[in-house]
Amino acid sequence: MGCGTSKVLPEPPKDVHLDLVKKVEPYTGYKNDIYKHFIKDGGDAIKSGFPSPPRHTNQYSSGCSPARVEQPEPRKNRVAKYRAKFDPRVTAKYDIKALIGRGSFSRVVRVEHKATKQPYAIKMIETKYREGREVCESELCVLRRVRHTNIIQLIEVFETQERVYMVMELATGGELFDRIIAKGSFTERDATRVLQMVLDGVKYLHTLGITHRDLKPENLLYYHPGMDSKIMITDFGLASARKKGDDCLMKTTCGTPEYIAPEILVRKPYTNSVDMWALGVISYILLSGTMPFEDDNRTRLYRQILKGKYSYSGEPWPSVSNLAKDFIDRLLTVDPSNRLTALQALKHPWVVSMAASSSMKNLHRSISQNLLKRASSRCQSTKSAQSTRSSRSTKSNKSRRVRERELRELNLRYQQQYNG
Repeated sequence: MGCGTSKVLPEPPKDVHLDLVKKVEPYTGYKNDIYKHFIKDGGDAIKSGFPSPPRHTNQYSSGCSPARVEQPEPRKNRVAKYRAKFDPRVTAKYDIKALIGRGSFSRVVRVEHKATKQPYAIKMIETKYREGREVCESELCVLRRVRHTNIIQLIEVFETQERVYMVMELATGGELFDRIIAKGSFTERDATRVLQMVLDGVKYLHTLGITHRDLKPENLLYYHPGMDSKIMITDFGLASARKKGDDCLMKTTCGTPEYIAPEILVRKPYTNSVDMWALGVISYILLSGTMPFEDDNRTRLYRQILKGKYSYSGEPWPSVSNLAKDFIDRLLTVDPSNRLTALQALKHPWVVSMAASSSMKNLHRSISQNLLKRASSRCQSTKSAQSTRSSRSTKSNKSRRVRERELRELNLRYQQQYNG
């Protein structure tokens, strides 16, 4: 959804009172790289199954442009290069097939189990770096505890002194909105079927004391390309796992701006209800192809979120039922104590009634047009920003060359005068 979203929060609006709990690390790289301990490594292990352009540093990021452009490398060379880096215990059991994702401290490859021929994804994380180690520990802490049909599964782990190899399920069905655009129809009934699977997974996580903290469409993948494929929740790099008896309140400021809950923005201790806010945003997009809160200016975006300010104007909202809007309203509630829980959301009349409904208005045309329009707009915006940065860099280089030339000339005149 869009051309790229950052998981780190810039400074919130200055006119908003903040209880500073933990300072956010500054932006230090490309949007899907690791941003200190708030960011998950960009190479998500399960977003694979389709060949990707080799020019991106992270083929499966939602970004429109890479951090740097590389010349395509022959496939055999790429595979051989990464196969050589793998521990012999891994290559003895799995055939390395293709590189499918890259992050600052990880490489993700598609593999095939030698005995069963079953495809998997292996995420290789460099744990000799502190940031890579923290991301790895966070993700493993969650994935080792979960086993649910709508949550990506960790198969096994290989550990060495400098690397960890996480063998995971391979989701080949693509992202949620890619599937919607490709379909010929999409109704409220289809939306509730998707949400039922996601809510069931979220309810399970919350029961275990796990808060995802980065729920968004890019992290909801189809297991296989078939029409009957299940949805799977992925990407647990920002997740928080609490054991029974632990303080249930969280304080770390993290998330993806458009999906972040108001209580996180004002730096107050928060609960797993932040996941329900994100599901409200996802539900809004699912039924319209547009965002409830959106602004290129982060300050204005945060003010919208803090006020819970959104509307049901434009297509296809006149065709969407009042029950669906009520469902969204009960999730996009600024006061977290009034927000629906996952269990309550599953029992909401809209979810229950639409799941049994047989005929509903097709919203596909409006939703797909809005999704494509937004994606195009975001990509153009990113290209424009990159062009501006490139222009500034060129001017800076010219200015530096001019100064260097003037210094050389001045030095030359000084030497002539001195020697004369």
